[in-house]
Amino acid sequence: MPDGRYRDDITPQEIQGINKPASALDKQVSGNHYKDCGIQPIEYIHANGLSYFQGNVVKYVTRYKDKAGKADLLKAIHYLELMIELEYSDK
Repeated sequence: MPDGRYRDDITPQEIQGINKPASALDKQVSGNHYKDCGIQPIEYIHANGLSYFQGNVVKYVTRYKDKAGKADLLKAIHYLELMIELEYSDK
């Protein structure tokens, strides 16, 4: 090559990445419905200390267009109904 490098030469950036452990946030076990998000739902949920119910609402609303559509929105509604029932029921 004209710059003195070979086509298969490794760059310093690639060398640094070799020993860097992969982040769990960089992989998704099933599907790719969160890959294009600016921030993954789990990052938002964790950063804001959301409850299980709140986290599921965020998760299902975030992914509905790319995964299960109306079914995901119905799941989000179900978690909202559970929250209302558990938080505001007459005791």
